[in-house]
Amino acid sequence: MIRVLLLIALLGLAACAEREQVADFKKGKYQGKPDTPPWDNAPLVYGSGKWTKGDRASWENQIKTRQLGQNEDVRISQ
Repeated sequence: MIRVLLLIALLGLAACAEREQVADFKKGKYQGKPDTPPWDNAPLVYGSGKWTKGDRASWENQIKTRQLGQNEDVRISQ
């Protein structure tokens, strides 16, 4: 009976242990997904984004227009 209780206690403690969740670091190696510039992505089909894919200037103009629409002072004065 004592052996059964010891086995249950041992399994209970083993279940509470936390495993290491950090990825192995390799010096000089980025292990994440590579990022692309935001203007290289196509605008969302259902969104209000109107820029040409790959054109940074048109993307920046779209962002400026979007920011103006979110500025309360500009929206009130219109």
